[in-house]
Amino acid sequence: MSTPLSQKSTLEDIRARFDKDVERFSNLETGQAATIDAPLAMELITQAAVASTSPIKRVLDIGCGAGNNTLKLRERLGHDFNADLLDLSQPMIERAVERLSKVNDGTIQTFKSDFREASLASEAYDVVLAAAVLHHLRDDQDWLMAFEKIYRILAPGGSVWITDLVSHESQAVQHLMWTRYGDYLADLGDEEYRDKVFRYIDQEDSPRPVTYQLALLSRVGFTNVELLHKNSCFAAFGAIKAV
Repeated sequence: MSTPLSQKSTLEDIRARFDKDVERFSNLETGQAATIDAPLAMELITQAAVASTSPIKRVLDIGCGAGNNTLKLRERLGHDFNADLLDLSQPMIERAVERLSKVNDGTIQTFKSDFREASLASEAYDVVLAAAVLHHLRDDQDWLMAFEKIYRILAPGGSVWITDLVSHESQAVQHLMWTRYGDYLADLGDEEYRDKVFRYIDQEDSPRPVTYQLALLSRVGFTNVELLHKNSCFAAFGAIKAV
């Protein structure tokens, strides 16, 4: 990735693109096709949330998109919960509310906001989900403040589960994994599709290694940190807050 952090897309740029892309994020069976192992990652983070956290009464979905991960959690959990849906894109939020309200009778609250700026109560959530969103964080301070906030808003015994694009510590491994991802995209579409995805990743995203993020989870206070799955440039992982 060659675009400097200072020249990456603004929040408004990102919001505008996602406003026009709701349908691509509205398939519960496939998830986001450009993400390797998206259905598996969605299953793993929601299974881990249910396995590690009880009771689950209130959930925050950061960068909720069209609601796939919260819907999958409701399916896996088997009972209603209160859901707070947070996203930059109003059309995404509206689709998520429409879909979730059909299967979940809990209270649904929405936040059209950047997570870093949203007013969220301390120790309010049993589960926090963050799928394909944290890679929009920029410098080290940005990452630290976001992870500190996630820790603060989780109730004791609560958990956070993340699936995301990740980079690698070694340039050689980064090149290897990026090549493998490019092959996946070309097989999914064609070389033009691969190049299109690579262009918007370079312009919008600033992923960090999964090792960096696991260490950061420990740094902000989590004592139980888990890596659930990694394939090429994508990982599923999370952490549990001590009681």
